[in-house]
Amino acid sequence: MCEKQSGIMEQNKLPLGKYIETFVDWLVDNFSAVFDFISDSLEAIIEAFTGALLWLHPVAFIAIICILVIALHRSIPLVIYSIVSLLLIWNLGYWMETMQTLSLVLYATLFCIIIGLPLGIYAAHHSWLYTILRPILDLMQTVPTFVYLIPTLTLFGLGVVPGLISTIIFAIAAPIRLTYLGISEVPHELVEAGESFGANKWQILLRIELPAAASNIAAGVTQCIMLSLSMVVIAALVGADGLGKPVVRALNTVDIASGFEAGLAIVLLAILLDRLFKKSGGDQA
Repeated sequence: MCEKQSGIMEQNKLPLGKYIETFVDWLVDNFSAVFDFISDSLEAIIEAFTGALLWLHPVAFIAIICILVIALHRSIPLVIYSIVSLLLIWNLGYWMETMQTLSLVLYATLFCIIIGLPLGIYAAHHSWLYTILRPILDLMQTVPTFVYLIPTLTLFGLGVVPGLISTIIFAIAAPIRLTYLGISEVPHELVEAGESFGANKWQILLRIELPAAASNIAAGVTQCIMLSLSMVVIAALVGADGLGKPVVRALNTVDIASGFEAGLAIVLLAILLDRLFKKSGGDQA
């Protein structure tokens, strides 16, 4: 009886997958030139930035990171960690891959901030928008990344761009959610005080709401960086350069040594970026 009912359900299966496939094919047939232009432009920008990072001598790059740490956090332990971790990555032979990964992560984070912050701010002032965004954000974060790698690969071809787009889709929910949360939690009394002094909406946003929500926004940016880094191995499967490639290669050849070293480089970079971009709360490492 159960088998008969199962057969009936399968015979009347909704062709959702076919609808998506037809839509993607329609996009490829009608807008392939647009997607090629986007792909070529993004790839050229990322390659130029990666080239600039690789042009710097590793010692110069480490010095710049140390200067940033001192300027942002004034933390000697973090300076020591930055020097040791970057020297270890250099020593292991993954400097080029680290710069490629850093370029991808920073660009993905930049796009997430450019798109996510305005959406989060607008959603905080218009509850109907967040009602629409919430299920979309849930879907973007819960759907397995391999699922939306397929259409991005079809639209943009092999290379760094499908990895970048997939990373943005996966990571953009964090800045949207935390910006929305930060703006929504601004005490209404502060807003009323600003209005009583004749401040307009832009002045209230720039001088009251954004400073009050700064810690939440910074947490959203940090989460975005971590989520982007977690995608480096997935991005390598569609041709993106970086630390994901040696991990995938080690997986295919069962090379434990190379897999561990590349994985360690990812962890060291993740900890460094997390500490570097985390909102300073005193003298912390």
